[in-house]
Amino acid sequence: MLTKEDNEAITQVGPGTLMGSFMREYWVPAMLSSELAGADSDPLRVRLLGEDLIGFRDSEGRPGLIADLCPHRGTSLFLGRNEEGGLRCVYHGWKFDVTGACVDMPNEPPESNFKSRIKATAYPCTEAGGLIWTYMGTREVLPPLPGLEVLALPDDEVRVSAFMRPCNWLQALEGDIDTVHAAILHGGHREPEWYPEGSFTYYELMQRAPHFESVDAPYGTLYGAYRDAGPGREYWRIGQFLFPFWTNPAPGVLGHKVGNGAWVPMDDAHTMHFSISKIGGGVVPETGEAPRQDSTLLPNTTDWYGRFRTVYGMENDFMIDREDQRELGSYTGIPFHSPGPEDAAVTITMGSTLNRTVEHLGTSDLMIIRTRQRLLEAAQAFADHKAQPPGLDEPGVYGVRAGGAFIPTGENWLEYTKDLMAPFTEHPEIDPELFAAVTTVKAVRHKRTRPL
Repeated sequence: MLTKEDNEAITQVGPGTLMGSFMREYWVPAMLSSELAGADSDPLRVRLLGEDLIGFRDSEGRPGLIADLCPHRGTSLFLGRNEEGGLRCVYHGWKFDVTGACVDMPNEPPESNFKSRIKATAYPCTEAGGLIWTYMGTREVLPPLPGLEVLALPDDEVRVSAFMRPCNWLQALEGDIDTVHAAILHGGHREPEWYPEGSFTYYELMQRAPHFESVDAPYGTLYGAYRDAGPGREYWRIGQFLFPFWTNPAPGVLGHKVGNGAWVPMDDAHTMHFSISKIGGGVVPETGEAPRQDSTLLPNTTDWYGRFRTVYGMENDFMIDREDQRELGSYTGIPFHSPGPEDAAVTITMGSTLNRTVEHLGTSDLMIIRTRQRLLEAAQAFADHKAQPPGLDEPGVYGVRAGGAFIPTGENWLEYTKDLMAPFTEHPEIDPELFAAVTTVKAVRHKRTRPL
């Protein structure tokens, strides 16, 4: 568990907070590129790290992110006219470009130089991988983007998506690096015999409680959860946390899967998840076919929390079906698809920010514990000594893959999987369907024949 003080330090992200200041030193995904459809398109309300900002694309197509309130008299720039190279406040006509510079002030006399002394808070933006990124930190010379493998791919080979989760960023992220829950939350109703012997899922269900190892890495933390997989080998699920809020979850085949997720804090109680992956790159759900994302999302609205809301939530109990739960049609009775209602339910019902002083952590929480420690230590070192945030100036360390693999018993798992975790490497010797094929099996809906 964490103390009250440490829990507040690691979860609060607004301006001037320990974690908020630390996160601002990294490039932060703020929007999908598609949210700003074209030059001079409609402005967009963006809540990010506790700040109210307005996203817009100028007449040349450059993305910008500017503070919501006009520096003149505080009117919202969301109401502004996006025209001729800037966003113009409708109250008195002050216009600002993507750098925040005031480029027109029609209510001041022509001889006035007042506009040259006015600058709105604005953050530099760039585009990569179908995302608009922003830098909110202290550096005058901007750091590089993280060297995620997927960012090096052509745009037509990349899939991006987003959903919003109304809870603190850390409890949402921790669900991604908690690999043991998959065999219970998502698979508690399933039995090994439903799947081919030799598949990942078969061994996962044969031994729902794996053993764990976790280590620090230049980019963050790394874990392996391993189970017996017959004579002379083990099944390992390997995943990563990457500073400051990226994950490489373990589902999939190590060596084939290419993709990452970012749990970007909107504020202390709301999180935007951005998923970016290689099309056909082995990023798959734990079971079943994922529906189109737009079938799981409500229509976007223009309010601060109106983007990428899911159709399931507290207001409808995450669409839980108690009869389905009783009859073990699923373990939870909550629909399973992507983005996941089951994962959302268990993290959102913790409350907006979990009081971690009430936790009782076990051996399966090894990765959770290590990641919290690493975050707190890195953020504190930056606050106290201006220590370089890990990975910030070493983009190449972010090029790492996650997934499952069979490893001979007794082999060093880190050494054995070094090539499989390396980016830009083909592995034709490994069947990419080893995980995906078995997880699409349509199991017969019936009660389990034995307890968990």
